[in-house]
Amino acid sequence: MKRYAAFDPPEYRNWQPDGVLVREYRRRIEKDPERSGVVRQLTTDRLLDLYRDLLLTRLQDIGLKRWVRQGVISKAWLGVGEEAVTVGCVAALEPDRDVVIPMIRNAGAGHMMGLPLVHGFTSYLATADSPSAGRDFHYGDVAEGVIQPVSHMGTSVPVAAGAALAFKNRGEDRVALTWTGDGATRTAACHEGLVFASRLRVPVIIVIQDNQVALGTRVDQHGAGRPEDVPAAHGIAPLLCDGNNLLDVYAATTLARRQCVRGDGPTVVVAETFRMGGHATHDEREARETFAADLFEHWGRRDPVGLFESYLLEEGIAVETLAEVEAHATEAVEHAAEEALASRDDRPPPEHALYPGISEGGVLHGLAARLAVRG
Repeated sequence: MKRYAAFDPPEYRNWQPDGVLVREYRRRIEKDPERSGVVRQLTTDRLLDLYRDLLLTRLQDIGLKRWVRQGVISKAWLGVGEEAVTVGCVAALEPDRDVVIPMIRNAGAGHMMGLPLVHGFTSYLATADSPSAGRDFHYGDVAEGVIQPVSHMGTSVPVAAGAALAFKNRGEDRVALTWTGDGATRTAACHEGLVFASRLRVPVIIVIQDNQVALGTRVDQHGAGRPEDVPAAHGIAPLLCDGNNLLDVYAATTLARRQCVRGDGPTVVVAETFRMGGHATHDEREARETFAADLFEHWGRRDPVGLFESYLLEEGIAVETLAEVEAHATEAVEHAAEEALASRDDRPPPEHALYPGISEGGVLHGLAARLAVRG
């Protein structure tokens, strides 16, 4: 196994299970009766589904990083080290009812909500068959419950709150979930969304994905207070979880969803994790200079994929079973990447950037209007 470790940070390449960490992984769940009750309901098949989704999420990022090294694309925004926050949250939802608004590092939410894996690759290629037909590499599909990510951090919070208000007004048993980073909790849009959600008690889950850094600024430099203190300013008690412990994230989000559908208003899940790379692939050296090497080593031992794999082995799941899941996940991602590359030369014409009924005039309309004023 360990195909998923290729192209990962060096701390993952020789990853070996640490007995102490695996025991802590289990104790994190068992010490909370509510969370342990949630986890006990997971069948072996469901646990293997979660393992598959973790691998698909990691392997998609590995595929994109391979493309960067091969010169297929210039850069990629990866979520290596943070996969459990994505997979655990979406697994706690009802994909046929709920909606999500991912950040770019939550790309794994796409395939979990029903989007084709190939979209994660064609969106980077800007091909005519990409989800936005080449207009934007942020992708989603409202029909599948995935609202396209918003590039400006923090702005997804009011959007998710608005979706949740619609569910509440229509009396629907649904929730909206979005992720926001520790840096984005310092933005006005994030707090405006929290004020709105709290005041109207809408069924929205805000996940603060505390990965220790905003762009290239450490969390201790970009604002006063801790991310877990943010919800209290809006009268919301946060649900804290270990963002590298898939089961802890899953249990916390399950409890958050229950609170929402009971009509108890919004919930905030705070997941502490760590971004094992740079803001994007082009500035990984900057990331290594931002933090001490021992911090990468600390979080490298807490690889969310490796820890969950060790947990499953302790649960009595055979190595051969896990290897089979990994083989199928690898095949699926490689097929998606090959399918995307096959349409690499299918570029949309420039005028396709216009949106019917929204864009005005031709592709040079703005320039023509300015020239007319000056003339």
